[in-house]
Amino acid sequence: MNINFSLDPVFSWYVILLMVSGLATICIGLVPVSALSTGWRIFTVIVGAAFFGYGVYLNFFFEGTSYRIFFQALVVPVLLIVNFFKAMSNRNRPTVPVPPQAQGPYPGQAPFAGQAPVQPQAQQAPAPAPAPAQAEGGPTA
Repeated sequence: MNINFSLDPVFSWYVILLMVSGLATICIGLVPVSALSTGWRIFTVIVGAAFFGYGVYLNFFFEGTSYRIFFQALVVPVLLIVNFFKAMSNRNRPTVPVPPQAQGPYPGQAPFAGQAPVQPQAQQAPAPAPAPAQAEGGPTA
């Protein structure tokens, strides 16, 4: 086991955070009531398994003296978890249609503060043009 906080605390914390974030990501991907699509859930589980597996490898099988810390290994699970909660909040948000009388001057626009809603007006036919007046006395020849 390679976790030894007195020898190399950065490596030890890195391994622990890899495994914890991997497990959290796997759990979020496996939640059947999540608002994530099936593709996102599969991707989330694969990424979580990869990070957890890498943490297990570093903890039990790694025998090197130097290693690289990839910040993506800690950022990607956080982004996937944020995506999960964002999808859950969008799923729980009711969609309420805007009634026509509450629209602004343009369709779909809310009225301005202090402005009465604009009511749609019926189309009126244009008034007929007046006929030209005929001169009195009739036609001249």
